[in-house]
Amino acid sequence: MKIEHVAMYVNNLDTVRDFFVKYLGGKSNDGYHNVNTDFRSFFISFDDGARLELMNKPGLVDAEKQLTRTGYIHIAFSVGSKEKVDELTDRLKNDGFEVVSGPRTTGDGYYESCIVAIEGNQIEITE
Repeated sequence: MKIEHVAMYVNNLDTVRDFFVKYLGGKSNDGYHNVNTDFRSFFISFDDGARLELMNKPGLVDAEKQLTRTGYIHIAFSVGSKEKVDELTDRLKNDGFEVVSGPRTTGDGYYESCIVAIEGNQIEITE
């Protein structure tokens, strides 16, 4: 069994899609639009076969996101090396994204950083 995809509702579909394409090498489909409900989505595909569905529809509730909360907390992307973790973290920081931790080696042996990047949600970058 495998996870087929992960989905997230976002406010600004194009901006979030562009983030995953620009910084994490995702490839976007042309998108879907249900004209009856005004639901819109993009699937972002990554080299290893993982997919992320980005969705938007009218009337979304955008509650404040605490970094230490229950539920899904981050999406982790492996970039292949410590050097690439450092490079991408620096790039994101220089582009104005908040680095909340790292780069560092965690107690369980991961070399990672965490960025608040998508409408208050965290992205973990690991080797």
